[in-house]
Amino acid sequence: MEVQIHWTYVTPNKQAVRLTSEWLEAKDALAVAGDFEKTGRTKALEFMDRNGTAWSKKELGKLLEEIAAEPHEVVVYFDGGFDHQTSQGGVGAVVYYKQNDRRYRLRANRRLSEIKSNNEAEYAAFWFVMQLLEELGVHHLPVTFRGDSHVVLKQLSGDWPCFEDDYNAWLDRIEAKLRELHIDPLYEPISRKQNKEADALARQALAGQLITSRMELTEKG
Repeated sequence: MEVQIHWTYVTPNKQAVRLTSEWLEAKDALAVAGDFEKTGRTKALEFMDRNGTAWSKKELGKLLEEIAAEPHEVVVYFDGGFDHQTSQGGVGAVVYYKQNDRRYRLRANRRLSEIKSNNEAEYAAFWFVMQLLEELGVHHLPVTFRGDSHVVLKQLSGDWPCFEDDYNAWLDRIEAKLRELHIDPLYEPISRKQNKEADALARQALAGQLITSRMELTEKG
């Protein structure tokens, strides 16, 4: 989680000056703020995250304590598929994360009806990921999203426009959930080869093989 420090500093002639730091990891920002307070000239301190939420020093410290026991360092892979014969969609997701100093991998898929195309299945797959993150309790954190659907990722990042009403509805739903969970997204388009695990899960969903599993990863895993 990155924040900016907004520091109101009082000069020797009693003039209040408001300074804003660069983006810092929240833990580092708290340490810097502690140094500011040692000057004895701090009038006010506030921390602003990338979603525009303001935090006091006490609130930010408490949040970091809570996050330490919750999933963090989250990296997600997603993929969607579509069967033209059955008009069924399949979505797959793999979530890597750290919790209580241990690393985990969550694998899950789902079979969906009312999907009209392979493209729509990709949007549905991203929405499926958002549901998994909410269930895991991921919030107020950066999350890396990786998938071979460059269209979905480029549209979410704002690099490409979307002209389809149906797809825009998916994008609106996803972006609203990102804001609700205060997730700072990093979108990384990857190749199909790099997305094999999520692709396999989507295919298994289409075949009727539904999977939800979590495992702790060893150092070698």
